[in-house]
Amino acid sequence: MKYHQTPLAGAFVIESVRVEDDRGYFARTFCETEFEERGLNPRVTQCSVSQNRRRGTLRGLHFQKAPAEEAKLVRCARGAIFDVVVDLRQGSSTFGRWFAETLSADNGWMLYVPEGCAHGFQSLSDDVEVAYQMSTAYRPELSVGIRWNDPLLGIEWPLSDPILSDRDRALPLLQELFPR
Repeated sequence: MKYHQTPLAGAFVIESVRVEDDRGYFARTFCETEFEERGLNPRVTQCSVSQNRRRGTLRGLHFQKAPAEEAKLVRCARGAIFDVVVDLRQGSSTFGRWFAETLSADNGWMLYVPEGCAHGFQSLSDDVEVAYQMSTAYRPELSVGIRWNDPLLGIEWPLSDPILSDRDRALPLLQELFPR
């Protein structure tokens, strides 16, 4: 696997290196030793999948509060997504900044989202499937988020008028969760 540091400390785009032949390909998508060597949390407590029927579906920006902050490894198994990580770590020099990458089944890339960061994505095609590995189990009472179109964040989503859940539409703004 190849690890590419993003502008947000501890967040990485990870390329799975494909070994191909006439049958198709084989690629590793996780290695505990490589994660530990880079200071990434290798713990996998829970795995989940998100299926998104329609292009433009937006999920996020979600995270869990302490003591259940979670690291995520996100991979698009079918279709393509615009995948976003937002730094919400108090005292971080990049607090409130975001980074995005297009993940697809074709490119096989993954995004490592460190603890203390929010995550969200928008589907760029119909019938998208996203796979997650998380370091901490889901705790609904600690699950929160920030509104996808928060003007302080200024995320440049590729598709206007996204398909949203009622929950995601009503998420608070960054300033409401982290008053300065």
